[in-house]
Amino acid sequence: MSQAPEYDVVGVGNALVDVIAHADDHFIEHHELVKGSMTLVDTDRALYLYRALGTAVEMSGGSAANTMCGVASLGGRAAYLGKVSDDELGNVFGHDLRAVGVQFRPGAPEADTPTGRCIIVVTPDAQRTMNTYLGVSSLLQPTDIDEATVAAGKVLYMEGYLYDRPAAKEAFRHAAAVAHAHDRQVSLTLSDSFCVDRHRADFRRLVTDQVDILFGNEDELRSLYEVETLAEAIAAVRNDCHLAVVTMGAQGCAVISRSEVVTVAAEPVDQVLDTTGAGDLFAAGFLFGYTRERPLAECAKLGAIAAAEVISHVGPRPLVALKSLLP
Repeated sequence: MSQAPEYDVVGVGNALVDVIAHADDHFIEHHELVKGSMTLVDTDRALYLYRALGTAVEMSGGSAANTMCGVASLGGRAAYLGKVSDDELGNVFGHDLRAVGVQFRPGAPEADTPTGRCIIVVTPDAQRTMNTYLGVSSLLQPTDIDEATVAAGKVLYMEGYLYDRPAAKEAFRHAAAVAHAHDRQVSLTLSDSFCVDRHRADFRRLVTDQVDILFGNEDELRSLYEVETLAEAIAAVRNDCHLAVVTMGAQGCAVISRSEVVTVAAEPVDQVLDTTGAGDLFAAGFLFGYTRERPLAECAKLGAIAAAEVISHVGPRPLVALKSLLP
């Protein structure tokens, strides 16, 4: 029998520092960026775009790390596993997590490979276009997984972005195996439709064999099953997964179990300034409720509240204590 969990959620993902700037569509076109997507770039491209942006805000990010910060902001207990270097951005990343109450268990640094960063261009329509230099974060391997921390979390939460390197895939599967060996649940966020396109076969196997709770937006779920409509995707995923949560932007979300589909409206927002982190914070709210055995509709409502806060300002993490917004 497993011990009582020390954490509500343990996240595993690419540890990145976000560089966020506002620009118009001309900037997107001029620099041949794929609007609204995440593109992996090499060091030279990352430095070129960094210089081209001019004024930017730098803050710790990374999808699963954002989610863990959301869990902590709601009053939950969270830990995070990711790989940074012993450099300025790596030190900033660890400090930012610990400052909001997230336990950070970094993997071993690698010589001469800097901490990763994500260059995010926010256009006037609040769409975010991401160009990511993974740096040392992508070198995560099974030995970087702190097994005791994974075993101590009610739910393990992993990001699809992590799946771009073979060693990281092994780390991903190892973490899931450790969680299940201790009777914990495993959750996955699909992260990005382009990410799904790259790893569709692997993701399908994961969802069927290892994932208890799946997060994704409408485009990602349709991409996963290569279908035209959300209804077809819902029909497919409910046969594969214990629980799936699909976000639909302003249309709210659907929570899909074997027995029912629960739809919940989005929270109203006066002005959407930046959609960066919306899915990350939705997952935080949902998992906060889920680990407290709240009804699924209430879990989704908590997710919607957390997402509404983060899209009302620039940046992927809450600016106010989310627990102060709870009904």
